[in-house]
Order: sequence, then C-alpha cells, then structure tokens
Amino acid sequence: MEAVKEAVNSIVLDPQYADYLAIIKAARNGAVYGAKVRFPHALVMVFLFRSGTLRSKLRLILKATRQHARNLATFAIVYKTSLLLLRHLPTPPPHAQGKPLILPQEGPYDTFLAGLIGGYAVFGRGIQSSVNQQIVIYVFARVVLALAKISVRRGGWVPRDVREKVEGNAWAVFASLSWGMVMWVHRWHPETIQPSLRSSMKYMYVFPTPFSAPLISFIFVIFGARELMGWSWRADTWTRTIGTR
Repeated sequence: MEAVKEAVNSIVLDPQYADYLAIIKAARNGAVYGAKVRFPHALVMVFLFRSGTLRSKLRLILKATRQHARNLATFAIVYKTSLLLLRHLPTPPPHAQGKPLILPQEGPYDTFLAGLIGGYAVFGRGIQSSVNQQIVIYVFARVVLALAKISVRRGGWVPRDVREKVEGNAWAVFASLSWGMVMWVHRWHPETIQPSLRSSMKYMYVFPTPFSAPLISFIFVIFGARELMGWSWRADTWTRTIGTR
C-alpha cells in the first residue's frame, strides 16, 4: 500500500504531468461548483413553484443538480484539453521558411478558441434544457458587462469626454431599460421569458383576485410592509421613521 501511495505522489508532484492532472482537477472543480450552485437554487424553485409529490420534486432537484455539475465538468475537460492541444501545436516561425518548427507558449487567442470549442460541444448542440440556457445567459450577461467596462476605461474604445458622461449615467440607464423591457415583455409576450423568471414574475405581479381572504390578507400585507420598510403608525397617518431601524 505504501508503495502505491509513493508512486501516486510521485506522479502528482511530477511537473511533466501537471498539464494532464490540471484537466482532472478542473473537471472535479466544475462538478463540485455546479452542484453547490444548482442544488440550493433548484431546491427553492421546485418547492415554491412546482406541484407534485415529494418524490417527483426531489427527482427534479437531483436531475437539475446532476445536469449542471456534469455540464460544467465536461466543459472544463474540453476547455483544458483544447488549451493543451493548442499550446503544443507546432507552428513555423514568422518569415522563416525552411527553419525548424517551434513549440509556442499559450497564444493570445487560445483561450477564446478553447472556450469556443467547449461552448459548442457542451452548450451549443441539440435541444437545450433550461439549465443550459440559464448558464449561457448568465455568462453572456457577465461578458457584456465586462466589455462595457473595458470600453470606458482608460485606453479603451470610447473618447475621454464621452467616457466621463457614460460612467456617470450608464448604470441608471441600463437598470431602467432592463426593468422596463422585462415588464413589457412579461405583459405582452410572457411565453418568451425563461420559465423560472416567468413563474417568479407571475407570482409577484399577476393576481387573479385582490385577496383570497380580504381582511386577514390586508392586515398581513400592511404589517409585513411595516416591518420591511421601517414604517410606523402615528396619529392615523403612515410616516417613515428614518434611522430608527
């Protein structure tokens, strides 16, 4: 047993195997991260918005968790393997015909190409599940925000005078347009919204009747709002208490 342990440790610590072991570790980390992120989200969403037996709900939770973990682990394998292959592709040196090929280090576009391959292999093919759609939309939103920051930072694509105006107003415009558009789409084209978001918005903004038990519901809403918003009752008038809660 000690001999096996020594052999495994020698392989793990050997620098020549580092790139290959990094693929295994990336897959493991992707699976762990996917499970940690998806399980609590699926647990809340299924028990809040899905009907059915306890067994069927648990099955949905485990299915979503397994798919999220598997997809992130698979993407990690494809991405790291593609990076390794791209880094070891022999290329001729520029303007040097007849000279021996060189093995370059990581190129400036290797990460983009590896991500492109992984994105297509894992998330781009076939009928897409809601889990895959959520992952891709999440990544897309973060990329757009990062590109916006790059465009207005010093040395970016936007002139200085325009950059200063954008930095002062961009978030307010972005937030206002985002909420305005999502409420319009939810009102007139709800079938196009991702199911979990549609369920959340329906729960918050669409009421078949004002209150199922008018008096009790009204009292609950008023006193719930009082605790959340920091309001107090004074002389038959709602007044806001600032700085007391």
